[in-house]
Amino acid sequence: MYRWQKVVEMCKENNRFAQNRLYEGFSGRLFRLCMRYVHRPEEAEEVVMNGFLKFFRGLPDFEYRDDNSLEVWLKRIMVNESLMHLRQQKALPIFTDADETEGLVTVYVPHYSIDTEAIYAAILELPTGYRTIFNLYVVEGYTHDEIAKQLTISIGTSKSQLSKARAMLQQLLKQRGYEQYGTV
Repeated sequence: MYRWQKVVEMCKENNRFAQNRLYEGFSGRLFRLCMRYVHRPEEAEEVVMNGFLKFFRGLPDFEYRDDNSLEVWLKRIMVNESLMHLRQQKALPIFTDADETEGLVTVYVPHYSIDTEAIYAAILELPTGYRTIFNLYVVEGYTHDEIAKQLTISIGTSKSQLSKARAMLQQLLKQRGYEQYGTV
């Protein structure tokens, strides 16, 4: 039996203790994930709470396969809730179509050269649009086609925004002294 399987089964029976245990087990990481999108802690807390409400409402339809499937589903809910929050707050910028031929900047970060906190801090400084697309593509693994559909933009705009996000991230990291490790 997987680590969270029994807890999920108990949550399906509306066991409040199990729901609290699941929340406590995942809320920290999911809060951090939401912070990458919404940027303000109080907003991220609200998004996490709304995401968990949606999770618990949809739990009867969830087919538990393993701990990974649970975490993937929770992350997807939180990303969607974050994007919905940004739309409601009108914080998602209006993207304009961009030239699809615009080159992409490759981000190369040797695993030993920059600590995770430095990268995380730099990502948080990106403008909302750049940060959103960077997170969806690089961190969450969405394709440009999926991002375009989710944000109702063109694939070229998604690629362009990612390119600009990477360039800005590279600049931010260089300003912090990470240029000696090669191309970022």
